[in-house]
Amino acid sequence: MTNPNQLISIIIPVFNESESIGYLLDEVLNVMSSNKLNFEIVVVNDGSQDSTSNVLDELTINIKELSVISLRTNYGQTAAMAAGFDNSNGEVVITLDGDLQNDPNDIPKLISHINEGYDLICGWRYDRKDKLINRRIPSKIANKLIANVTGLKLHDYGCSLKAFKKEILDDIKLYGELHRFLPVLAKIEGAKIKEIKVNHRSRKYGSSKYGIDRTFRVLMDLLTVWFMTKFLTRPMYGFGFVGIISILVSLGMTSYLFIIKLLGNDIGNRPMLMFALILGIAGVQLFSFGLLGELLIRTYHESQNRPIYRIRKIQSISNE
Repeated sequence: MTNPNQLISIIIPVFNESESIGYLLDEVLNVMSSNKLNFEIVVVNDGSQDSTSNVLDELTINIKELSVISLRTNYGQTAAMAAGFDNSNGEVVITLDGDLQNDPNDIPKLISHINEGYDLICGWRYDRKDKLINRRIPSKIANKLIANVTGLKLHDYGCSLKAFKKEILDDIKLYGELHRFLPVLAKIEGAKIKEIKVNHRSRKYGSSKYGIDRTFRVLMDLLTVWFMTKFLTRPMYGFGFVGIISILVSLGMTSYLFIIKLLGNDIGNRPMLMFALILGIAGVQLFSFGLLGELLIRTYHESQNRPIYRIRKIQSISNE
C-alpha cells in the first residue's frame, strides 16, 4: 500500500551514462506519475567525462522534480550515494543505477513493502542478465561470503535497487566503498530488513564500470564490516581476548622452559623460547590496542552525541 502524501526521494548516481539517463528518467516519471506518488529525483553526477553533464542540464529544464548534484571529480559510487542521501528530503529513499538495468516499475512494490513496517527493502536480481563468468559467478560467491561472515542472509548484496526509510539512513555514515554493505550497516542500526525479487535487464548502453579489482576491495571492506558488526561498541572483546590468550600461552611456554632449565637443560637454542617471547609481546600489544579502541569508541560516540542503542518507537499510557 502506498501513501500519496508521502515524499519519495529517488537517488540515481551516474558516471558516463549520457545515453541511458534520459530514457531512465522518462521511465521513472511514468511509473511515479501513473501511481500518483509524491516524489523528487536526485541525480548525482559522479564526475562524468562524457556528455552526461550537458544531458542533465537539458533535462532539469523540463523535469520540475529533478535536481542534479555534480561532484567535482569521480569519487566512486559510495560517495555519490552519500551525496544523494545528504541532499534528499523524502521520508522514503529509493536508490537505483543509471544504466537502465534496474527496472523502475519495481519502485511501487518496494514502497509498498516499506509501508508495511520495514526499514529497508533489498532488491534481488533473481534472473540476472549479466555475463556468467566475470559478473554472475563472482557475485554469487561474494554474496555467499558476505552472508556467512555478517550473518545477514541475503541473495543479492550488489543490487542497487533498494528502498530505505530516511531515519535509518540518517544513522549510517558511508566511507570508502561501503555502499555494497548498506544492508549490513542498516542491520547494525537495528533495521528491519526484507529482500524481494526484482526485474533485471540487459545493459543497452555503455559498459560496466567494475573490474576484477573490485573483488579485492570487497574483501577489504568485508573485514571492516565484520569488525563493525562484532565489535563496534566493544573492541576490547576482540583485541583483548586474543591478547589475553597470547599472553597465557606465552606464560605457559615460559613456565615450561623455566622448569626444564632448573632441571639442568639448555634452553638458549630452543625455538620455543623465541616463540614464547613473540607471543608475549604480541599479547601485550593486542591488549593495549583493545584499551585504545575502547577509548576511541567512547570518544566517537560521545563527541557525536551518538547513543549505543536505537529506539524504534515509544509507547506509553497517559494517566489522567
